[in-house]
Formats: sequence, C-alpha cells, structure tokens
Amino acid sequence: MALTSLLPVRHEQTDFFIAEIFENLPFKDDMASMEHPLFTLSKRPDMRILRYKNGDASIEMQPSAFGLPSIMDKDILLYCASAVMNRINQGEYPPKTIRLSLHDVLVATNRHACGKGYKFIKQALNRLTGCMIQTSIKTGKTSQGKMFHLIESAEYLESEYVKDRMVGVEVTLSDWFYNSLVSKEVLTINKDYFRLRSPLERRLYEIARKHDKHILASSLWNISLDNLRLKSGYTASLKHFKQAIKKICRSNHIPDYSLILNDNNMVSFTLKTLVNPSIEVKDSDGSQHLPSELTQALSSTSITRAKKAAGRADIYVLWDDFRVFNSSKDSELRNVTAAFIGWCKVKKV
Repeated sequence: MALTSLLPVRHEQTDFFIAEIFENLPFKDDMASMEHPLFTLSKRPDMRILRYKNGDASIEMQPSAFGLPSIMDKDILLYCASAVMNRINQGEYPPKTIRLSLHDVLVATNRHACGKGYKFIKQALNRLTGCMIQTSIKTGKTSQGKMFHLIESAEYLESEYVKDRMVGVEVTLSDWFYNSLVSKEVLTINKDYFRLRSPLERRLYEIARKHDKHILASSLWNISLDNLRLKSGYTASLKHFKQAIKKICRSNHIPDYSLILNDNNMVSFTLKTLVNPSIEVKDSDGSQHLPSELTQALSSTSITRAKKAAGRADIYVLWDDFRVFNSSKDSELRNVTAAFIGWCKVKKV
C-alpha cells in the first residue's frame, strides 16, 4: 500500500477576516482533548459507546443516531477555539454563542468550499451536537458533573438571496469546552495539521504537541506502544497499531515532529527542529531538518530561562502573543531574548 500523501494547500490566498485570525493569531486547540481521546479515528459512522480511563481521567461518550464525533469533525471546534481566543486577545470577553461563516470554516481548515464541504459541516455538527459526554476531566479547574454535548446547539443561517442555501451557523459551545478557552487552556497548532489525511496522524500530532515541553527538555519523549494506542483512541489490535506506526514513521508527514519505533516497542517523539540551530537533527533515514522560528530566535539556554520566567504558562502561546504585540510597534527590539523573558515574567501563571 502506498504511503498516504499530504493534502494540497487548497486556498493559497484567504480573505482579510480569516488571515487576521489564523495568520496573526494561529490555530488553537484545547489541552483536554489533546491529552485524552474524545474523538473517534474511524472515517465510518462509529456507533459504539466510547469509554476511556487513564488514572483519574475518565470519559464516556454516547453516540446519537449519527455516531460519535470524529477527529475530522473537530476542525469545527478548532475554528471556534481560534475565533474565541482571537476575541480574548483583543481584550473582549467572548460569548458562548458565536456565528460562523461556513465558507470561512472550510477555507481556514483547508477544505473545498463547495457542496461536499458544506455537507461535511452539516454532518459534523449533527455528531457534535448529538453525542452525549460525561467526564471527570476538569476544564478551567471546574468539573462538569452532568452529561453534555460538545456543541450544545447549532442553528443554520440561510442566504437572503438564494433559497435553501446555508451560509452560516450559530453555535453555542458547551460550558466544558468554553471554560477551557476562557481559562486559556489551549496550545497553538501548526496549520499544516489540516493537510493530514490520516485521522491517526492528526491524533499523534495532538499528543506530540501536548507533550512538546517534555520533547523540548530532553530532545525525546518516550511512550510505550501500548500506552500510545490507549491515548490515541485506536481501537484495532496492537499488531495493527504497530504496523500503522511503522508507516507513519516512514512517511514522516506529521508537522514539527518525527516518530521512531524502537525494538522494545517504545515510541520516541522528537522535534524535526532543534533548539540550537548549530546542532543537526536527523531522522533514521539521515534527513536533516531546519530550525523553527521560535528556536531560531532563542538559544536553548534562553528558552530554559523563558520557561522558568513563565511558570506554568505555555511559552509557545506567549511567543505568539509576543510576536503579535511587537508587530504593531514602529521600532525593532534591540534584545529580543531579554524582551521575551520580560514578557514571560509579566504573563506568568
């Protein structure tokens, strides 16, 4: 079987509104669903009751007649999270109910803005509003005792000019998901995430991004194949999961991260870029990677100092906000490192 290729970039140019949110203030993902498997990896309707338990974290999801929400359906929540965080970063207190342009959602998430794309949104919203969830996982330090939907309600908005044509949707987010956003329990994700065809690759990217600080600290983050299967939400056998991981290791499509399957059934996650640009990072096939923007700007020592200054705050989120803030200034910073560490101290959590 041929290795799955990345999806093409379907919209080279976007309109001003989309560019404002998703270029200046990048895509955001909530930490809770990055850490734990809330979404099915199946591309077919998944009618099972999803049960997950890992330590104190437990999840039970009861599907509607439309099935469990998939990780592809999550694109809508990622758009909502990014739009809400955009308002928060502008100093607003965002409402739980937000209005979305269907065209903007499709363009921002790298989908075709056509009949097939609009059909996807409708089906995804059916699953997101239909599935009932009960979980012990807290968001915003608050537990949700009752069962709930990820999206509590969705109301379609029709065109004033073309009969029966949907142009937008008004969604009301659940308290559980909304609390994670207003508490800034989010991480920035690479927009190339939306170019991944494979649900498993998307899930592995989320897991890697959630544990990025461990990867950054020691260059590698290791997890057993069995635990990774549990955390990913993969339902097939461990043997099939191992074969899938081998293919992903060879294709190396996942943005920012590479995977290495070791002989002892341990999976190592490593950055495709290193903190220090002078140090080479190579995959098992010998291919070399270039440093990212953040790691080009700061040395490993400076990143360590920034992490200490930031406390529990995520330095990638702080870096994004720092860049946006300084892009509005007329003069250039003389010492980016000192300015960023000072920024981390001010924004410390």
